[in-house]
Amino acid sequence: MHLNHVRAVVTGGASGLGFAVAKFLVANGGKVALFDVNAERGAAAVAELGASNAQFFRTDVSDEAGVAANVQAAKDALGGLNAAINCAGILGAGRVLGKEGAMPLSTFATTVMVNLVGSFNVAKAAAALMQGNEPGEDGERGVIINTASVAAYEGQIGQAAYAASKGGVVGMTLPMAREFARIGVRVMTIAPGVFHTPMVDGMPEAVYQSLCAQVPYPSRLGKPEEFAETVGFILQTRYLNGETIRIDGAIRMQPK
Repeated sequence: MHLNHVRAVVTGGASGLGFAVAKFLVANGGKVALFDVNAERGAAAVAELGASNAQFFRTDVSDEAGVAANVQAAKDALGGLNAAINCAGILGAGRVLGKEGAMPLSTFATTVMVNLVGSFNVAKAAAALMQGNEPGEDGERGVIINTASVAAYEGQIGQAAYAASKGGVVGMTLPMAREFARIGVRVMTIAPGVFHTPMVDGMPEAVYQSLCAQVPYPSRLGKPEEFAETVGFILQTRYLNGETIRIDGAIRMQPK
């Protein structure tokens, strides 16, 4: 896959799905700016990818001024910006009515702020710069790829905040794609199922195996590389626009 032209901001880029995307883009000739709150992991990621291919910017995706400044700095550092891939996210797990009482509103708000508002924040800052790009084939100036989750469709008990935040990401995909059509910027979303990321590393083996068994085929967790390849597919396939792609081994989550 030739992605030599890609100059991308990747949020949550220091670990998990974001780092897998960054690795994939660099391996296929692209250059990346990693946005993450973890500076230590960010430095390690840049060391692995090579300083000529990757830059790190400590970024809180929910900070409007900070994101706008870092997106501009990323464009300057990379010599352009034509892709933004939003992988930053938090679980925000918890029942609406938990053992300790009702969920604090701050828990719900923080989850929506990072996962939904953060994705919007990065998308609009990136699109504002992409509209100034020289149009390529089909008049394309850039691509925005957001990360939702199968929880957007089948949220489980304890996922009200998370599912709401991811459902919002799915919901803004089409209106954004319709609006950005005039500037030649595509907007797509990927909804991953259960993937092997640092979030599942500490799981007891029995829980891990039961999770794998819930996936019809292949009966295993998704590999971050498979998510990254889907990003590559979207970047290369210009007729993909305004839609959410599930990548989940046909899983449909049970209530709990």
